[in-house]
Amino acid sequence: MQEPTPEQYNPPLTWRSHAWRTALVLAISAALWPPTAAAQWHQARAMFWVDLTLGLFSLALSFYRRRWPFPVAVVLSVLGAFSLSSSGPGVLAAVSLATRRQVWQIVVVGFLSLVGALVFPAVSPSVTSSPWVINLAFGLVFTVAVLVWGMYLGSRRELMWTLRDRAERAEAEQELRVDQARSTERARIAREMHDVLAHRISLISMHAGALTYRTDLSADAMRETAELIQTKAHEALTDLRQVLGVLRSDGATAAGQREPQPTFEDLDDLVREAEQSGMRIQYADRVLDAVEMPERVGRTTYRIVQEGLTNARKHAPGVTVLVQVGGSPADGVSITIRNPARSNHHNGSRTPGAGLGLVGLGERAKLAGGRLETRRTGGSFELTGWLPWTP
Repeated sequence: MQEPTPEQYNPPLTWRSHAWRTALVLAISAALWPPTAAAQWHQARAMFWVDLTLGLFSLALSFYRRRWPFPVAVVLSVLGAFSLSSSGPGVLAAVSLATRRQVWQIVVVGFLSLVGALVFPAVSPSVTSSPWVINLAFGLVFTVAVLVWGMYLGSRRELMWTLRDRAERAEAEQELRVDQARSTERARIAREMHDVLAHRISLISMHAGALTYRTDLSADAMRETAELIQTKAHEALTDLRQVLGVLRSDGATAAGQREPQPTFEDLDDLVREAEQSGMRIQYADRVLDAVEMPERVGRTTYRIVQEGLTNARKHAPGVTVLVQVGGSPADGVSITIRNPARSNHHNGSRTPGAGLGLVGLGERAKLAGGRLETRRTGGSFELTGWLPWTP
């Protein structure tokens, strides 16, 4: 991760921040300068006014320490050699510079501050006359303490910024994962809805469509067709409840709603139901060890055949559909569904289709490690798929 800049981890200054920092600066100057100011007033009054003027100038200049940290700190360190009242602003500028933790800048400012601590007693009258060694030791300790404190503040601010940035990144990534999970779940729901309902609705549409152009039906035949439509509608609602029960993940689904989804063992019933609805199907089951087929592979196989029959019913009604399913644990499962392409003399179903069923099945096959292809060969439409035995 890229290291933050001082402009990023140093907190913005509010009016409260300016207020307490200004108060601290004045307190430092007020604690150090008064004894020297009295001596300056009585012994060298011009030095008193010079010291005060430089102190006020230093206070004003300290407000620009964030904009020009190094130049301001250098200027205030130099002014410290001629003005003790500028000690407070100089300390603030030095601490602010040290938070940036640029070693060469800290060394330069520290050296100038130490020189100023030795020069000021020589150019200004004082109430005490300490040896230069004492002044050097006091200046060294004070300067090091100020700069170390500033470096500690900078390190702590950077650490807090890093932790805050990591927390924000983690929260953003969590939101992204939640959004992706929602999108995945929505796609899963849509795929299951289509796989389950498209088959039933196409049957209902086919029988209902027959009533619109069959004028030779007797009252009993129309009643039987209406009862068949009602039965298929109930079956569609039942399938819908089962899908919703399977998709729910809160554990509160009723036992009757958590019936297992169809697998390869239910494929014979699917073909038989389609034949009873009027379709002509040539079904060949050449799967070895079908009992050992994994449930996920069997369910995907069932959905592929179901979608193939649904497409044939919608786009080429009245034709013979060839369904071949074969495979073994060593070779995987292959599915082939072939029917003559729709021609002009066929009265096709009016059931609308968006082509999303095959797209969803293609994604389902890919997730299982297989593939799904559609093509037209001559006058036939062919749907072929392959699934590994162990997904």
